[in-house]
Amino acid sequence: MGDSDRNRTLAREARRWRGGVSDRGTEIVAVEEPLEIRLGGRRFTLTMRTPGHDEELVAGFLFAEGFVRVADEIGEIRRVRDHAGRPEPNIVDVILRVAAEDLRERLQRNFTVTSSCGLCGKTSIDSIRRRIERAADGFSISARLLAELAGKMRARQALFNETGAAHAAALFDPAGILQALREDIGRHNAVDKIVGWAMGRGLLPLSQSVLMVSGRLSFEIVQKAAAAGVALVAAVSAPSSLAIELADEAGTTLVGFLRNGAFNVYSHPERVTAERGHPPT
Repeated sequence: MGDSDRNRTLAREARRWRGGVSDRGTEIVAVEEPLEIRLGGRRFTLTMRTPGHDEELVAGFLFAEGFVRVADEIGEIRRVRDHAGRPEPNIVDVILRVAAEDLRERLQRNFTVTSSCGLCGKTSIDSIRRRIERAADGFSISARLLAELAGKMRARQALFNETGAAHAAALFDPAGILQALREDIGRHNAVDKIVGWAMGRGLLPLSQSVLMVSGRLSFEIVQKAAAAGVALVAAVSAPSSLAIELADEAGTTLVGFLRNGAFNVYSHPERVTAERGHPPT
């Protein structure tokens, strides 16, 4: 069974109340299932996700979190098979082309950072900064085009439109043309799927791209985008203080509250122009 064959939605009975009156009906809900990721046959981590594009999710996660540095370090992402030889839908095994000693060092370093919400912001940012390159210069997008991206993404959010329970991440070029869109019940997963999509096509770093996400801009979202070299990250909601700090350090333009034709730019505003190529005064 491939990604395209997996159901992303299920029908569930619900008692619906409307105007003080209830009736029994059927609602469409987004599927949430665990995905177990193994490295060389050994259990590595478990994430909750919406099935679909699992290979992109795994590749993007490993890259964005610093466990692999280039796409070629991923030799194969394969489905684990049960005793009858059938592929397990929720278990994948990753074969890496990384020396054992190097992999152990990466695992120890990156698990410390990604799992330690108690670390102070400065410590987290310094650690991330040491393993990512500053976003390249030379990218700009007009305020008019940028303001249109939220509507373009919203129009393509099929899973959200059906269930109301999925986040989205979308990649746009400087002309505002949609390159790829992924949805998932987890907003971090949606970003990982986009990064994995780009990895599989040899498009990293994404120095000429806009990453648009639904929901808020957290430190983790900016971290993943910065690792992929994204020039500008935008969201329909607000950024956190640590997300702004990391974006400033990483050279990433951070845009929040992008909706209804308006937005705020929190870092590196020079990439957003009043007219193409002309910064606003």
